[in-house]
Amino acid sequence: MLAQGIQLTLLVGPIVPLPVPRVVLDALQSVEVRTQAGSASGFQLTFTITARSPLNTIFLLAAGTNTGMGTPPLRVLLIVTMNGSAQPLFDGVMTHVEVQPGGRGQAGTLTVTGEDVTKAMDMQDWSGLPFPAVPVEGRVALLCAKYAPFGLIPMVIPVLFPDVQIPIDKIPAQKGTDLAYIQELARQVGYVFYVEPGPAVGTNIAYFGPEIKVGVPQPALNVDMDARTNVESLSFKFDPTKGVLPVVFIQNQLTRVPIPIPIPNLNPLQPPLGLLPTPISNLKVLKDTAKMSPMRAISTGLAEAAKSQDAVSGSGSLNVLRYGRVLKARGLVGVRGAGVAYDGLYYVSSVTSTLKRGDFKQSFELTRNGLVSITPAVPV
Repeated sequence: MLAQGIQLTLLVGPIVPLPVPRVVLDALQSVEVRTQAGSASGFQLTFTITARSPLNTIFLLAAGTNTGMGTPPLRVLLIVTMNGSAQPLFDGVMTHVEVQPGGRGQAGTLTVTGEDVTKAMDMQDWSGLPFPAVPVEGRVALLCAKYAPFGLIPMVIPVLFPDVQIPIDKIPAQKGTDLAYIQELARQVGYVFYVEPGPAVGTNIAYFGPEIKVGVPQPALNVDMDARTNVESLSFKFDPTKGVLPVVFIQNQLTRVPIPIPIPNLNPLQPPLGLLPTPISNLKVLKDTAKMSPMRAISTGLAEAAKSQDAVSGSGSLNVLRYGRVLKARGLVGVRGAGVAYDGLYYVSSVTSTLKRGDFKQSFELTRNGLVSITPAVPV
């Protein structure tokens, strides 16, 4: 399937997905994969069907496997082979099947939607499970270990400001599903949690740690550069009112008087990407931090400071064949040809991949915490 030099492979099955029959692949019309920082990834497969199509039976029976408590959800794996190199585009579970019958000589459609592996972590409530004297990172690793059959590999970064509770004072217990509890732990310490496919086909990295905006940038997005242009569209916006200085409160244990402390955006894992930083337009008082321990309050303030500084945003689309590779979210990318104010490195906050026969396009969104490039030259 797809264009010259690009091939799509579809695997479906409980826990261990297998290549789909030829009849399923021939009926596949389009694929859409959405990856966005701060939320779960999702996919949508659209098939052409008739009243006698075997797809009606295949996917409706598969949908029934997701209803039982002891039955594993149907796993869907999408692999893109580009220039001889295979890489997982999406790895998740099916959540919904919708059938639109045809009429007047036209074929119908069957649409399959789903989410990444975090959906499997959000199916059963485990409230009350105790974790005596277990630090946050230990709890996350234990919870992720249950999903090893999905190829889940935990990548847990130790908490910057640890706050381990003594068992004689309080024993922390799980609240809600595994996913809900991990997300709550991430919020408490100013971390993020997400699952992304790879690096090998059939494996998934479960990342729990601070949001990282450093690393080797992806090939540059070139705009208005004649033959070197590799994007179809690209536009930018600058919001000077977005800059916020968080203020947390730390309570004095003797006097019970809350002490306000401003938290600047000083995160070595999220260095400035712009020479002119976002101006601070207002203060944001985080009143709930007075009930937290000092370490948790500081972590919450740092997370809020980093989130509120991305005043520069961009959006656009590209053809993967022209670009030469698959653009990935949650990484850096360079921009060239947009002018002095907007050239430079950006953080890719979201990517939506749309695949059809002979066509592979991506729409994307970029963010940055300042104007003017910090580098004299953007890496090609």
